[in-house]
Amino acid sequence: MAAIQYYDVILKPVITEKSMNAMATKKYTFLVHPEANKIMIKEAVEKMFPGTKVSKVNTMNLNGKTKRRGMTFGKTAKTKKAIVQLTEDSKDIEIFEGL
Repeated sequence: MAAIQYYDVILKPVITEKSMNAMATKKYTFLVHPEANKIMIKEAVEKMFPGTKVSKVNTMNLNGKTKRRGMTFGKTAKTKKAIVQLTEDSKDIEIFEGL
């Protein structure tokens, strides 16, 4: 596969009740590229959102769910989720403001 650029790493933010409560402690949740590692995720957040400083990144791989249509079985795509912890003196991420 071709090299992953920083703008390809973060796919979309995760908006759930649990992730919204974690934003009070400057933890933000994103769906990321399945082949991205923690260093790539840290660089992507710091480049895409100026003024942010990442202190820690936790990742988790989510396997696809088994779905059925009639007698045929299939699987949905596997995904990867990242929880990004910002430092105390870091700016907040603007896309989550007003939600």
